[in-house]
Amino acid sequence: MLFIVTTYLCLGLLLYFLLGGADFGAGIVELFTSRKNRSRIRTTMYHAIGPIWEANHMWLIIAIVILFVGFPKIYTVMSIYLHIPLMIMLVGIIARGTAFVFRHYDAVKDNMQVLYNSIFEYSSIITPLFLGIIAGSAISGNINPEADKFMEAYVWSWLHWFSVAVGLFTVTLCGFLAAVFLIGEATDVYDKQRFIRKARHFNIAAVICGALVFLAAYKQEIPLLNWLFGNAVSFIALMAATVSLGLLWYLLRKGKSKILRFLAGFQVSMILLAISFSNFPDFIIIKNGTNISLWSSQATASTINALGWALVIGSIFILPALIYLIYSFQKHQINEH
Repeated sequence: MLFIVTTYLCLGLLLYFLLGGADFGAGIVELFTSRKNRSRIRTTMYHAIGPIWEANHMWLIIAIVILFVGFPKIYTVMSIYLHIPLMIMLVGIIARGTAFVFRHYDAVKDNMQVLYNSIFEYSSIITPLFLGIIAGSAISGNINPEADKFMEAYVWSWLHWFSVAVGLFTVTLCGFLAAVFLIGEATDVYDKQRFIRKARHFNIAAVICGALVFLAAYKQEIPLLNWLFGNAVSFIALMAATVSLGLLWYLLRKGKSKILRFLAGFQVSMILLAISFSNFPDFIIIKNGTNISLWSSQATASTINALGWALVIGSIFILPALIYLIYSFQKHQINEH
């Protein structure tokens, strides 16, 4: 049952990054679009992210519940020593969702729309930025449970070059996912070409930020190269991501949009697999050299069994409803066109 719970945790985090990343990325793409074209971006975006923005935070909630119930030590360490970036990320999620609703459904269209748009766009960057910072901090080895000063315990644990570089890398990946996702939703040729250019630009930015991650890891003596090239699985995943990158650029040039989403999702999944496989089942790397593992920090066997059955039974009810939600949105959009 522990394997089932861990699988749900990994899938929840992966789906949140892919679907939530595309959601956040839509706001990032909008922010980096000229003002005269932003209204066209918003129209396409509403159709594109409608099926997933209603439900994408479900994956984050599932992951948090699994950590809280099944791996309380991991949850405790993260919520204590990373509470500042966690709070900022959650504020960004709330601000972004609120702004999205008000700017789309507000009965009065006035100057407040400018405020709603700004909140939506900037919180779309803040949220994935701090999501990446949290992820980078968990594996950086900077969390120090023995620290007796506020800054060392609660600030320098996450505010360092490596975690910031990972945060920027996350932002660019989200923008890339959204741009690729929006290509297939664009009905106008000009709009489609614009999203293709955005996808290329964000892909280049992701490569640059990825290089910054390697540089920051080298400066902080984080064995990132060993994690990626020290085992066969990570190496193969990294090569698969590289090959898919070349294929993706080729398909972008040809204007093939149907397979681009799956290819972009595959590429990001391979990047995450390459980074995480070397440390699995370790979830947090502590400054004193000890790691907090999923296997060693699990709750009691009865709790894990109950949690596993709850996840399996819940999936029977939730997944069909989610599939029907996506189907309903897609059917409504087809009828509109």
